[in-house]
Amino acid sequence: MAERHAWEGWEEDVRRIIKEEATVEAAPEARAAADLTPVALGLGGFATTTFVLSIFNAGWLAQPTWLPLALFFGGLVQLLAGMWGFRDRDTFIAVVFSSYGGGFWLSLAFFFLLGPKFGLTTHLGPALGFFLLAWTIPTGYLWIASYKVTSVVFGIFTVFMITLLLLDVGFLAGEVTWLIVAGGYAGIALAASAWYFAAAIVINFTFGRTVLPFGEPLGG
Repeated sequence: MAERHAWEGWEEDVRRIIKEEATVEAAPEARAAADLTPVALGLGGFATTTFVLSIFNAGWLAQPTWLPLALFFGGLVQLLAGMWGFRDRDTFIAVVFSSYGGGFWLSLAFFFLLGPKFGLTTHLGPALGFFLLAWTIPTGYLWIASYKVTSVVFGIFTVFMITLLLLDVGFLAGEVTWLIVAGGYAGIALAASAWYFAAAIVINFTFGRTVLPFGEPLGG
């Protein structure tokens, strides 16, 4: 069975659903199934958690208030969105949200909450640097794959790669402050771009027309 991304043909789906609801009263279960997508929810969790972590890295915030978000909104909620992607037989959505939800955010929260007990933070620079470098690799091939999704998604992953590379070098080179701060500002841009796509999905569906464009796939 061919895979179908939740954002592919989204505008056509919106128009079709509105037309169907205007001409015939569908069963509540059928309407609920047609209306739901995990993408906006997963992106919201990613954007919100990334924003709070990034303002911490940028030096705007002294307390690690991103940790609860990493456990729940960025972690658990994104993981659930990824499981929904498996149900929809969409490899890209399933891998992205399951990896960054259940993988990245929950493990990063574990690193800071329980890491000191196991000596993981004794040499924070190399420990965190290699942790982030390990996540840069899957982000790289997802960045390549995103070229075939939409220009907005490709833009999100491009900023994501820049953010991770700045933080990789910043921590591995001995916690270079200006690189970590630069990574924080790049992360703020990343959060904004993810919020935009989440908002576009919700607003376009609610209004029944394109208010915020998704962009077209860049690859033929």
